Amino acid sequence: MKTEKKPSRTVLPKTALPRIYRIDAEIASGKFPNSNDLARLFEISVSTVSRDIEFMRDRLFAPIDYDAFRKGYYYTEKTFRLPASFASAENLLAHGMAKSIFSLYRGTPLYEASSQFLESISTPITAGCNADWLENRIMVPQIASAKINSAVWEIVVAGLKENRNITFDYKGAWDEGYQNRRVRPYQLLFDSGVWYLYGFAEERKDVRIFSLSRMKNTRLTKDSFLLPKNFSYNDLSGDSYFGVFIGQEKYRFSIDCYGEAAVYAADRQWAADQKITAIKGGVIIEFSSTQYDKVLKWVLSCGCYAVPKRPQRLVGDWKWHISEMRKITRK
Repeated sequence: MKTEKKPSRTVLPKTALPRIYRIDAEIASGKFPNSNDLARLFEISVSTVSRDIEFMRDRLFAPIDYDAFRKGYYYTEKTFRLPASFASAENLLAHGMAKSIFSLYRGTPLYEASSQFLESISTPITAGCNADWLENRIMVPQIASAKINSAVWEIVVAGLKENRNITFDYKGAWDEGYQNRRVRPYQLLFDSGVWYLYGFAEERKDVRIFSLSRMKNTRLTKDSFLLPKNFSYNDLSGDSYFGVFIGQEKYRFSIDCYGEAAVYAADRQWAADQKITAIKGGVIIEFSSTQYDKVLKWVLSCGCYAVPKRPQRLVGDWKWHISEMRKITRK
């Protein structure tokens, strides 16, 4: 029985685009890869590789030839690489967005490393094209950020990677001086321009959060630890999304929002069990959270457009802040 040959590709599937560029890199490297090599690399069939090669040769005019002696593909023009214009608009957009997001980490050791990595993997996509619009038309505005000592960063990352205890001197927001801490590092957290270490503080026998900008004299110890089953920050954040903060008690919040606060509140997901009800001139937002201090800060930031209704603790703290502001304005 005669088997029909699969028709040649006229349009490349989006999912095949990264593979095409990788095949381009493999051939340009001078390794003389053959169809079997490429099939194993991508875990696909030899026939799929053959169609990719045929598409590159016939549609993209890649000067691909086969060397019978070396039993592999090569470029007859040694300097040939696939043009960046072949990259889809979606890929170029994703590249621009990634660079913009990385800018949030500017001023930290992560920024330089992540930028270099992005450039190394995106060169085949952006090389040779006018990519100015990626830099100038897609951006994340800069936010105020806390500076981090590179030595602190390196020790914390080493502790995370090797599951080893670290020690450091730490000055909390309300502390008068530095105190020595010994911590099992679990995770690095990023929130509003600040990097935090989330881990188990041996002095407190509980998990704590430390700002990297408030740490100094960081040291990596020889003592290793085992990660507990539920070590993640997300396991204890109470299913609400107000940034980096963990409270001991979960509250059910109810806040009346008006004007711009109503629009802002209704546009976002603040918690997994969030409920929003329309009222005259605004909305009522209800949700559960352990992040009490963060919720209080958010309500106060809304000024006269947010009125807390419960819990009673939030109502009382809100009124206290209003009273103190009145005293200041009278002076």
